[in-house]
Amino acid sequence: MTGLVHLRLVVPEDLADQVRGLLVDHECATNVVVLTGAARKPAGDVVEADVAREAASSVLDDLAATGLPDRGGIVVSEPTDTPFAAARELDRAAPGDPDDAVIWSAVLDDAEAASRPTITYLAFLVLATVLASIAVITDSSVLVVGAMVVGPEFVSVAAVCVGLVMGRWSLAARSLLLLVAGFAAAIALVTVLALLAVATGFVSDDMVTRPRPLTGFIWHPDRWSFVVALVAGAAGVLAVATRKSSTMVGVFISVTTVPAAGNLALGLAIGDRSEIVGSATQLSVNIVGMVLAGIVTVAALKLARARVARLGPPVGGR
Repeated sequence: MTGLVHLRLVVPEDLADQVRGLLVDHECATNVVVLTGAARKPAGDVVEADVAREAASSVLDDLAATGLPDRGGIVVSEPTDTPFAAARELDRAAPGDPDDAVIWSAVLDDAEAASRPTITYLAFLVLATVLASIAVITDSSVLVVGAMVVGPEFVSVAAVCVGLVMGRWSLAARSLLLLVAGFAAAIALVTVLALLAVATGFVSDDMVTRPRPLTGFIWHPDRWSFVVALVAGAAGVLAVATRKSSTMVGVFISVTTVPAAGNLALGLAIGDRSEIVGSATQLSVNIVGMVLAGIVTVAALKLARARVARLGPPVGGR
């Protein structure tokens, strides 16, 4: 991960001096470029700058305080490489480490996007639940892992946590509704498919209720289910906040939310109470555990940011 964040701003004329001064005077900003009158829609100056990733969130907060987000434009991007001396100097001047930095405006934007119901979200959730159901019928641990990876539900869990900790109650409510409604819709659709499969003889009750040594854990929650959900929730939210996308794959294959949903759909189709109760409990335990751990993680990240900001730049560099 590069240590710099690139800002491209469209600044109305009456805010130009304030924004320019903010960036030029900031010890964690460099490569400040001002193109006077270059912007046409909206009209104003184009201002570009590179900012140390650790300081990007506070710089964006300062820009927001000027009213720029409402009247101009802010585009944030991350360069793939910054091989120049000033970049290293900024890294030394900024408090903290770029790998630990969280750009909270980006986290909020991602959470807002994750709270919107889309056809793609529902399609992935349904397909993942179908895979999970097939995994149950065939007792395939490989398909269980596949269903976990395909499932998109964790972004909604992360959005709930961000909304609750940051006081964005509408965001938290919309994300929770999407999570619940998405699972309800996916389970209902897969239950209908399972009923058709049972009616045509393609699937029999004993395929679901027989001993399943490789997938029986899906509907047998225990104390470790909750522990795993806590760990996965913390790791997942940390990965979302710091944009460590590779870490998310490990989170996806560690919790049995989608597999439990698939097992629940089959249980509903064959009317097996123990399968229904066990799957529903497993699903609930995982979601609750992830949300609780995610809330704690987001709160800890915010406290860590405040502490680093109070400490200021490191003495003598890193």
